[in-house]
Amino acid sequence: MIASYLRRGVAAGLLAGLLAGLFAFVTGEPLLDQAIGLEELNHQDEQASATHEDGGHTSGDGGEVFSRSVQKVGLFFATGLSGAFVGGLFGLVFAYLRTRLTPESDWNRSLLLASAIFVGAALIPFLKYPANPPTVGDPSTIGVRTAAYFAMVGLSLLAILIAWYASRLFRERGVSAPVRQMAVGLGLVVVVAGLFVGLPAATDPGEFPAGLLWSFRLSSLGTQLVLWTGLGVVFGLLCERANRRELR
Repeated sequence: MIASYLRRGVAAGLLAGLLAGLFAFVTGEPLLDQAIGLEELNHQDEQASATHEDGGHTSGDGGEVFSRSVQKVGLFFATGLSGAFVGGLFGLVFAYLRTRLTPESDWNRSLLLASAIFVGAALIPFLKYPANPPTVGDPSTIGVRTAAYFAMVGLSLLAILIAWYASRLFRERGVSAPVRQMAVGLGLVVVVAGLFVGLPAATDPGEFPAGLLWSFRLSSLGTQLVLWTGLGVVFGLLCERANRRELR
């Protein structure tokens, strides 16, 4: 039984990852090209200034390890592979929580689980640490920034899990839906606010163009939305199809 959910998760994740890659290619890659163009222009200005100060002597820099065309092709490989991996984990989590989730159909369960994970793994971390182009931020702090981001993701998912468990506990004790939902929602808001205050501040983008920056950030969030929507929809359809086969 678990193996079947794992296979469905991998298949759904692979398709969702490719769809997310297509979305990122259409909406994000042109913005990334613009950001790289700005960085190269600034780098040329710095080199010209340094050459003038050094009397015409300058040192050459190494080129890109992979060209932009190779990176764009690799985008689909990366999103497809990561989507398949995430989908496999999704299938395992679904198999464990299936009988514990409130909806009665696998379709609704899949959509509910995908929505909850999207909020915890993508939306809440985005509000604290919105995505930046590779050209934004001090390269020497990338380790600290990466650790802070993954800490936010892990703690956000933990907060979502605790909120779900508390809601289930209140329901079992007969607490009315309005009181249960308000209490759990308020508690989740308080926890998330604490994470926002307690974790390090987001990177200052400096003088990077605000319009280009937020277009890139929204494209990044949209890519995550496509991934988790596609995963929830395709996985739910595969489960419903398998259920109809069993009934026949």
